[in-house]
Amino acid sequence: MPADAPELALEREFLAEARSQLGRMRDRVAALDGRHAGDWVSAEVLEATLARRMEQLTDDPEIPLFFGRITVGEREGGGAEIFHIGRRHVSDPDGEPMVVDWRAPVSTPFYRATPKEPMGITARRRYGFARGHLTGFEDEPLVRRDPSADDGDAAHSEILEAEIERPRTGPMRDIVATIQPEQDVIVRMPLERTLVVQGAPGTGKTAVGLHRAAYLLYAHREQLTRRGVLVVGPNKSFLRYIRDVLPALGEIHATQATIEELVGHHAPARGTDPADVATLKGDARLAEVLRRAVWSHIGTPQDTLVLPRGSFRWRVPAYEAQEAIEQIRARDVRYALGGAQLRHALAHRVLIQIEETGDALDDKAWDVLARTKPVRDYAAAVWPAVEPRKLLFRLFSDPAFLAGCAHGVLSDAEQRLLTWDRPPRTPGSARWTTADLVLLDEIADLLDRTESVAHIVVDEAQDLSAMMLRALGRRAATGSLTVLGDLAQATTPWAASDWADVLHHLAKPDGHVEQLTAGFRVPADVIELAARLLPSIAPGLEPPTAVRRARGRLTLTAAPLDDVLAGVTGLEGSVGLIVPDAAVPAVRTTLAAEGLTFAVVGEQDDDGPVTDDGTEADDPTELDPTEFDTSEFDTHLDLVPASLAKGLEFDHVVLHDPVAIVAAEPNHATGLRRLYVCLTRAVTSLVVRHDGVLPPELDLGRTEVGGPAVDPAAVGPAAETLEPVPGR
Repeated sequence: MPADAPELALEREFLAEARSQLGRMRDRVAALDGRHAGDWVSAEVLEATLARRMEQLTDDPEIPLFFGRITVGEREGGGAEIFHIGRRHVSDPDGEPMVVDWRAPVSTPFYRATPKEPMGITARRRYGFARGHLTGFEDEPLVRRDPSADDGDAAHSEILEAEIERPRTGPMRDIVATIQPEQDVIVRMPLERTLVVQGAPGTGKTAVGLHRAAYLLYAHREQLTRRGVLVVGPNKSFLRYIRDVLPALGEIHATQATIEELVGHHAPARGTDPADVATLKGDARLAEVLRRAVWSHIGTPQDTLVLPRGSFRWRVPAYEAQEAIEQIRARDVRYALGGAQLRHALAHRVLIQIEETGDALDDKAWDVLARTKPVRDYAAAVWPAVEPRKLLFRLFSDPAFLAGCAHGVLSDAEQRLLTWDRPPRTPGSARWTTADLVLLDEIADLLDRTESVAHIVVDEAQDLSAMMLRALGRRAATGSLTVLGDLAQATTPWAASDWADVLHHLAKPDGHVEQLTAGFRVPADVIELAARLLPSIAPGLEPPTAVRRARGRLTLTAAPLDDVLAGVTGLEGSVGLIVPDAAVPAVRTTLAAEGLTFAVVGEQDDDGPVTDDGTEADDPTELDPTEFDTSEFDTHLDLVPASLAKGLEFDHVVLHDPVAIVAAEPNHATGLRRLYVCLTRAVTSLVVRHDGVLPPELDLGRTEVGGPAVDPAAVGPAAETLEPVPGR
């Protein structure tokens, strides 16, 4: 559509008016305050609510208020309704909608309608924007001129393709304007059922999960804001990468955290475990060991409870106390609650004796008797309090206690693996690991029930241990989860191999699994190259397919790294340089010597880089956060340790030394999965820089240093260097 077309001018006027009305809505909220609230508590709640509403109504001139339009009914002859679809609702002074929230039911056909299934709309319009300025639009009719003709599912959209492929710098952005029908189905699935999204690289599973959270907050506002929404990511860098998605959609009622942060309140994580120890600590069998350890503290009453009251001495025989203990245990209550119930059960037996004498007691007498020192001391002797750190300390430092709790569950060799060779002096001085904190969280839940939230979105779930999954499951005991991941990208020693196992450990066995295989982000050449690893790393998975028309640029080269960097640093969009973790210091020196401005992914983590196996990584970079003023994802060039590449996307990726990336992992299979992750981070172009040899699973044969890396006919367009891609 020409820029000077009358229709375009009308749409620009409509956009300007919508922005004006959004400003009016914000001014109206700003004029309100908490002075008319009934009390100071209500006033504070109202002020907080108004502040959140003000934030939701903030207008960013760089972001268009609407990105699409649908026409419902006949286009001519009257009766047609037009709805502009945007990130938030905007209404005129009479309350009539000018822009409809993308999550509203009326917006659904914008994403799903096809000529075969028009869903009641006759036309769809997509808008092109540049820095918030409306530049054009495309119209797609959805009414067949010939009902007998097969018009296909949907017309190709240049605007849609350009938005998907638009160069990016900074954190992840929302995909609300480009959501595909199969993605929209997942986004709008009901809240009640747990959903697993098995998503191949480039299918947008992370964005889909975040948009699902935004949709659920819209559709179930009161329930979810009251009980909470939690977004769990694999590491802090990943959470910083996705930090802007929900706020851009007007949603601020969600908490983001890593597993380490969820369980970190039990103790600081100051140590690391060898892979075999961490794997064992993450095994679901540890739940039974811990359960036995907690309940082993209950003793058998030997003496009679004697409770002096006035001139009387009331007694509860040991056998009655034992009956009370057995009745409480049969209720399957939490350990700490059971201790409280025992005190009341003992007090109840005393109360009955008192009432049999004709002494009338008021309603508070039961509680008063339960709090008396003789009752409290007696109950504490047979049902003692348990502190999680002291219990786990005893398990790891007392082989006999561990043997008693692990009998028939863990082998002798596994028990020796868990036992400390040199136990620390106290629980407070122990260097607890992340795996230990998850065990402490399990113990804490055995003592007192963990608070449940309404919904959890967890990404890269395939890398979580069974005990980590249990920690998440109990936080959604009365809620549901959206589980995101890719079994082919599993890189931890304890990684899942089947989603049914994941759902079992989450205590959501009836969860539904959806699979996304259409890659809208990763170019076809890159997908085809990475897919060569699938027979070795995940033979049961359906290979991803690229649906973008542009094949991108793929280069495999043995050229020096500084030459490769010279060819990519001038490209438009973000550039990710992915290297083996051990190579970070040397590559960092190279970048600094070239005078390049860059940031190091993981540099901002408080305690150093954290790998996706949940442990603190050895920090080979010894990063100095004061050396550069740049921060990750806010620069043109990011240096990415291979262990932190998962979940990230860049317009252009340089993958340095794939053989070393594979060799750095504990075993070859895990190394290939790590390589699969690193190969699939590119949105526009990928350069694989090697030293003359590639992993044989790529099936490319040996390559000579400096020579052609691959036959172009075999993998697609290949070149010795990348040429800059013209800006869109």
